[in-house]
Parts: sequence; structure tokens; C-alpha cells
Amino acid sequence: MPKHLILCDCLGSQTIAKDRVASATGLECPRVHNALCTRELAQAAEAIKAGDAVIACMQEAARFTELAADLGCPAPAFVDIRDRAGWSEDRDTAPKMAALVAEALLPAAPVKSLDVVSEGSCLILGAPDVALAAAERLAETLAVTVLLENEAEVPASRAFEVVLGRLRGATGTLGAFAVRIDALRQMQPGGRGGFGFGAPRNGAETHCDMILDLRGGPALFPAPHKRDGYLRADPGDPNAVAAAVFEAARHVGTFEKPLHLAFEATLCAHSRAGQPACTRCLDICPTGAIRPDGDQVAIDPLVCAGCGACSALCPSGAISYDAPPVAHLLTRIRVLAETFRAAGGTAPRLLVHDAPHGAEMIALAARFGRGLPADVIPLEVAALAGFGHSEMLAALALGFAAVDILPAPLTEREPILGELAIAEAMGGAGRLRFLDLADPDALSDRLYAEAPAPIAIEPILPLGNRRQISRLAAKALLDNMKEPIPLPDGAPYGAVLVDTGACTLCLACASLCPSGALLDNPDTPQLRFREDACLQCGLCANVCPENAITLVPRFDPSDAALGQTVLNEEEPFACIECGKLFGVRSTVEKIMEKLAGKHSMFADSAAGRLIQMCDDCRVRAQYHGADNPFAAGDRPKVRTTDDYLSKRRDH
Repeated sequence: MPKHLILCDCLGSQTIAKDRVASATGLECPRVHNALCTRELAQAAEAIKAGDAVIACMQEAARFTELAADLGCPAPAFVDIRDRAGWSEDRDTAPKMAALVAEALLPAAPVKSLDVVSEGSCLILGAPDVALAAAERLAETLAVTVLLENEAEVPASRAFEVVLGRLRGATGTLGAFAVRIDALRQMQPGGRGGFGFGAPRNGAETHCDMILDLRGGPALFPAPHKRDGYLRADPGDPNAVAAAVFEAARHVGTFEKPLHLAFEATLCAHSRAGQPACTRCLDICPTGAIRPDGDQVAIDPLVCAGCGACSALCPSGAISYDAPPVAHLLTRIRVLAETFRAAGGTAPRLLVHDAPHGAEMIALAARFGRGLPADVIPLEVAALAGFGHSEMLAALALGFAAVDILPAPLTEREPILGELAIAEAMGGAGRLRFLDLADPDALSDRLYAEAPAPIAIEPILPLGNRRQISRLAAKALLDNMKEPIPLPDGAPYGAVLVDTGACTLCLACASLCPSGALLDNPDTPQLRFREDACLQCGLCANVCPENAITLVPRFDPSDAALGQTVLNEEEPFACIECGKLFGVRSTVEKIMEKLAGKHSMFADSAAGRLIQMCDDCRVRAQYHGADNPFAAGDRPKVRTTDDYLSKRRDH
């Protein structure tokens, strides 16, 4: 059933070309209202009753949702075209409005989650004056324990527990914290006077659902603001302490924890045979949710905060963002570009931001400033650090003339800047920017000041994994360039150079290569390489006993990267008995030179000849030799029970 788009010019503060929007989106737009949320609320009710309304007003979404509940109808869909498009210095905003409407109507991607249960046990850390006061406020709501470092006068109340001890560390997350304490002294509530404490003991461990840290010192966890259930406040700031206490009281119940990442262990290139390889995810994870686990890594979904940096940096695709999947994000980008062009727009720009910081910046710029240019389309993403070079290149190859990244104050900048550098080298030069701005007016001024020229390419269809999409987009942006392009260090694409003078063709690199980029040839001593598959994980260089391998980060847009090239090859050695080819001629000759006639085990010529034989001939020669290691006497007769009984009778 076709949907009706309910438009409102918000008291005449924006101009809406409803026919162009309707034509580009395929929706019916009966009219443009003037005050839908007040004077024309009855008309909004009629649209909601129809059951197919899309209301172009996000500010009053709560009011229209409440109206739908009063009417006994499902809540309508909403899209914001006023703050993100209508309030702009530019007048022709119809293409952007149409794009925003079309993108908002895409079905939401399902998000996997698991339940986290917090029963309300809270550990408070801090000095007695602050920690005990916070405990008194929370005692009616939570099961509170206060950990003090030194003995102090405690209230003669059993509303909460007080223990003394030295904090050693903590692990876990909301609903599953484990805290280690040395010199633990538990309260002894009996007797007259104030409460005393028992004898100290080391190595104690306790569990709690949340931790309220009022110490004012270093945090217990990396990226503390991303650790669910861990609340910190400056003990010298009463307002901050009060806010933390209020927040702690809300951490009781069952919560849905999104499963941000999907992990395919078989693709992971962390290590092989005990030798290190790729550590990009381990190095970048701000929360410590990723740890080594043999040849792969392991991800703790409860600790993972969903920043997405690991998925952007993973060269093999073993880690992928899944809340929502990358395919859904690319679909959103494609719909924005296609609808913008269908409504008559040209050369759109993409402004990628997160919530709530980016959305608030855009709304403030629109309400009190110049707003966004008509060709700048905002795209809100769940994980800004997960918007990597693949997504940047795909956006350009889908028809966007530029991609701007707007970080929040707490956004991890290092992974985004690294991905920007890779994308610039792979065809995005001059079309990618990192707008590290905190002022809405400065954001507007920066966007109005520059408008790059359109990209003269046929938009691609982004299919496959992130590596395949990157190659497809880069080939289109580079206009079928044939020469390899240098990339920054750490890029997941590149070549392997082999010092043929040092390489012995032991093929340890080929046997351990996690992506199959290095290959052997079963018929001849040969090391082959497929550049398109190389992850630049460094394992081959780490395992090479001759230090003959060097990594060269680069991107080869030609089809030659998809084929196999020979890095090193030599003549095989012919068996001196049967003529069968085996091994490497230079290696066998070097061994002969060093061992035959010199080493005690190869002192005679017969033993030296074994080095020059294939496996079959070597076994036959040893078997028939005088010092045959396989030779033995006759097989002893098997003794049975009758043999033992007859021997006993003889005696």
C-alpha cells in the first residue's frame, strides 16, 4: 500500500516543493500543512488513522506518537527534513528532502542482542565523606557495599555494608563485575559502641553489578565512559557526584546489550604456529574487549562498546560490524545518492556523523544559523570509527562528490584519520575531510565555503565484502589506472618482495599464510604470490628464517593483482638413483658441501649419497645397507598360556 507523506512548512519557515519530493520518492503528498502539530492536529489524526502516514516532523514525534496511542492506531513513521534540509540558506532543497525521506523509509536492519541482568548490587569506592554519603542515598534502592582504604568512623546502620581493604583491580561489566581486594577487613556488627573490623586477609574477590567510583584517581578500566555499569565522578564536584548517584539508581533490571560485531574465526590472521601476525584490532580496541586466543582473537561481547574501529581496520573481514551490517549502511548511502539525483540534484556531499553530538550540531546550525548547504546530506551512523576507507570510497563511487566526517568529542580519532589517509591514496584525494569542529556556525561556514566538482564516473553497485567493495570503488575512482599506488604504512593492501639471494624456498611463508596470498608449486620449487589476497599481516616476514621478505603497502588497481606472479624459483634436484626431481638444487648442493665427508654421520661416501636421493630411494638404500636401522633379528615367538603351564610342569 503506498504511503502518504505528510508535509508541514513549520509556520512558513521552510519551502517545500512537494511535487518534486513526491516524484522522486514515489509517495503521495496531498498538501503542505502550516501548523500540523497545533492548529491542524485534527488533520494529523486523520492521516494517522489511515495507517500509512509518514510525518515529516521529528521534533514533535512524541506528540504524534501519543496521538496515535489515543486513537488506538500504530505510531506513524517519521523523518526530519526541516533541521537537516529545510532550514538552509539555499532555496532549492527538494533533492535533499527527497533523499532524506527515501532513506528514512528503508526497513530497519535487525539488531542482535542479549539480556544483561543487574540485580542492584553496587560497590562504592572513595573517601569516607563522599562514599558514605552516596551510600546513604542509594541504600534504599540498591544493595550497597562501601570499600574504604583506611579505617574510619562509619554510621551505626545496617542499611549498607562497609569493608576496609586495598583495591587490586577489577574486571567485567554491568551485571558481572569481579573486584580483587587485598588486606580485606569485614565489618563486625556485634557489641556496643561503633562497629569494628575483623583481621585482614589478602586475595579476596567479590562480585557486583555496578561500580560507583568516587576516588577521583585513575579509572579502573580503559575508556571508562564506554564500560557499562562503571560510573565515575569527581568527588570535588557535588553536581557530578549527584548525577552519578542518580544514574547508579537506574542500573537495576534487565537490559538489552546489542551484539555489535560478527566474528569469523577462520578468517582471522592474528597468528600462526606461535608466530605473531595481525594485531590491528588488539591495538585499537579502547575497552580491551579483544584478546589473543591462539591463532585467532576472542571478543567479549559484554565489554565491547561498539565503536566499530576494529571492523574498519580488520584486513581479512574476520571482524565485521553487525549493528547494523555494512551492507545495510551501503544501501542507505546508495538510496540517498540515487534519490538526490532523481529529484534533479547534482554532486551531493555526504556528512557522516554520530548521535547525539552530530545531530545536535546540525539542528543548532539550522535553527540559529545558516543550516547545511542544499547539497550536503547528513548520514547518522551508529559507529563513526567503523566508517572506514571502504565505506568512504563506496560513497564516492556511488556518486557523492565529497565525504566529510564530523566527530564527537569522545570519538576515537586515530582509526578514522588512518582510514582517511588510505581512502585518499586509493582515489579519494581532495574529496575527503575530517571536520573536527565543535561550533555549529563554524560547521556551516566550512561546508558553505567549499563545493567540490562532481565525480565523472558511472555509479557502482557495491557488492561483496569490504575488500571487494574497496577494489571496485577504487578502480572506478582511479579511472582504470594500471600502475600500483603507494599506501600509508599499516594499509591492508600491498605486495611482498623477496630477496632471491637469501630465500632458500623453504616455503614456511606459503604454508602459514592465513589468506593464501603466498603459494607453492607442487611440481617445482617455486614461491608464488597473489597480491589481491595479501593482508599485509606480516606473518611471512616474521616466520622467514632468512629475513628475506619485505612488505610493501600499495594498491594495484590493475587486473594483474588478481593473478599469480612468481617471487622466486629454482631448478629442482634430480635423484642420483632414479632421476626423480625433488627439493631445490642449490639447497642440496649447499648441504653436500657442508656435510658430506665432513660431518661424522656423513663421513663415508655412501652416507653422503643419501642426501642426493629422493625419499623413496633413500629408504631403499638404508634398508639394504649394512647398517640398516630397520634391521633386527628374527621375530620372537609369541608365548602362550600353554607355554607357561608346560614350563611349570617340567619343574
